[in-house]
Amino acid sequence: MLLVVVEVYRQQLWLYENKKQSIDDRIVSLTQPHIRPIVRGKAGKPVEFGAKLSASCFEGYVFLDHISWNNFNESGDLKAQVEAFKNFTGYYPESVHVDKIYRTRENRAWCKERGIIMSGPALGRPPVNVSKEKKKQDLESERIRNCIEGKFGQAKRRFSLNRVMAKLSHTSETAIAIAVIDWMRTPKSLLSNHSSIFFVSH
Repeated sequence: MLLVVVEVYRQQLWLYENKKQSIDDRIVSLTQPHIRPIVRGKAGKPVEFGAKLSASCFEGYVFLDHISWNNFNESGDLKAQVEAFKNFTGYYPESVHVDKIYRTRENRAWCKERGIIMSGPALGRPPVNVSKEKKKQDLESERIRNCIEGKFGQAKRRFSLNRVMAKLSHTSETAIAIAVIDWMRTPKSLLSNHSSIFFVSH
């Protein structure tokens, strides 16, 4: 605890002397020094505190791919997540249904090289004429992803993912992993394509 207090003092002194309002790895809790403020930009909650998760879902199984107390860009996880899928199944997925943050030019090119369809509109100006079939496909892909995204809310409300009471970082991560075990028991009807994989983050 004393070491934490010393570090908090150092950070606050630096902020005061340099007339700044932010500093890397800022400690916001004496009893939980691993927690960092994470700017999310959500309506009503521009800053959140707690672990940031990146998860994937395949055939109803949820894989907690990345958990960190610091902010990170999830788009950098996609390649490793897809390769982990291949190691698990022996083949690449036919499609990936992802949050907008994953849909970078680099990730799209990487998926295209491997014959993987990435959900969501292409980057750049939207096309003027879009076929009904393409619109239907995009809506279905978004519907599937939204169902899984909604499971985050369910995990927070029902499985206490938003009320992790453990104090230490490793015990908190264990509590989160236990919540994930019951989280996202997606009905098989939402996973009709046997080789699709879904990526979500919170």
